[in-house]
Amino acid sequence: MEIKELSEQVQGAVAEMRNFAGTMDEEAKKYGEASATCKETLEKYNHRIDELELKLQKAAIVKPGEAEDTKKKEATAAFFKWLRHGKSGLEPAERKALVQDTTGLYLVPEQIEAEIIRAIPQYNVFRTLALARPITGDKIRKRTLTEVSMGWGKLETGTSITESTLVPATGYIYAEDLYGLTKIGEDELADVDANLSAIIADSFSVARANAEEAAFAIGRGHATYEEPGGIAVDSTLLTGIGSGNGAGTVGTYGRNWTTDDTVIVEDLLKCEYALPAQYKKGACWLMNSKTELALRLLRAGGSTTGDGPFLWQPSLIAGSPNTFDGFPVYNNDSMKYPADTTAGTNVIFGNFQLGYRIVDRQGMFIQRLDELYAESGLVGFKAHFRVGGDVIRPAAFQIIANDT
Repeated sequence: MEIKELSEQVQGAVAEMRNFAGTMDEEAKKYGEASATCKETLEKYNHRIDELELKLQKAAIVKPGEAEDTKKKEATAAFFKWLRHGKSGLEPAERKALVQDTTGLYLVPEQIEAEIIRAIPQYNVFRTLALARPITGDKIRKRTLTEVSMGWGKLETGTSITESTLVPATGYIYAEDLYGLTKIGEDELADVDANLSAIIADSFSVARANAEEAAFAIGRGHATYEEPGGIAVDSTLLTGIGSGNGAGTVGTYGRNWTTDDTVIVEDLLKCEYALPAQYKKGACWLMNSKTELALRLLRAGGSTTGDGPFLWQPSLIAGSPNTFDGFPVYNNDSMKYPADTTAGTNVIFGNFQLGYRIVDRQGMFIQRLDELYAESGLVGFKAHFRVGGDVIRPAAFQIIANDT
């Protein structure tokens, strides 16, 4: 119970007791003393007031962490009031409760941002597969180093020592800017806070998830397009494949389909076994849902008619992915698929936790646009995220591509 409500109850009980005391005085003047019933009632009033005062004292005691919770509640309440009425509708104390950066943007309270972040895994498979790392700058450095090798033999009998050269390289993963805009009617803004929270969460969580999911798969990179680096278009993974002969050309990290634009079990198994053993624990398949459908129709014998068991296996557990040859199958429909006859990566097999990194620069910022859509009876809210991603270990992946 709130302190204000308890105080009001105490004041009310005291007022009632005073009124009753006047009744007792009149009874005492008339009969010489108050009746036993009146005395008992007065005692009940005193006991009730004592109870309320004790509750009031307990409520006034600040428990560990409670002061911080109170600040969060005040900030959230001020944020929602700002959404509905703008800054001019806030009291001075409420303006202080808002968290504002130097450019006049307001940081979404943690309760709302947490709701949006929780919604993303429902739509974004990459955030369930790859590790996400918070950063404090606009980029993080990714350093690579080639591996050394060793050989057997006795030097004293003339065996040459095995020599290899370490080749270091440095790159960066950038936090790219991702924007979204939603317009909310003035009537909606007059609704309760819970409804407004749901509107914001639904609009921006879905928009962000869709944009991220596509960018982590086919994003064109930072240098020219200021997008995350897409794993399906990574130049290192595509090196050596796609010579145009349609004969299953093999590169360092992948191959073409042996038969143009056709899913073949043998190609998938070759892709699986080409992945180094150290990356197979935790590995999975990623492909367009149409590629998975073509795979689902194939049997171990090579046809779709009935001469062998299906290697694709449906999940028997709700919420768990389907599997192929024992490894989970996930979908990303931004990737190419064989039947569209368009050059590009159709299948990725690998360990995403070890091979791909997502970086999150900041929470969500929202800027209220009061005047821009005023004639339409709308208020705009511009959302701003900073997020990036890129391949950090090409060796953790093998791919199959359409012939280029």
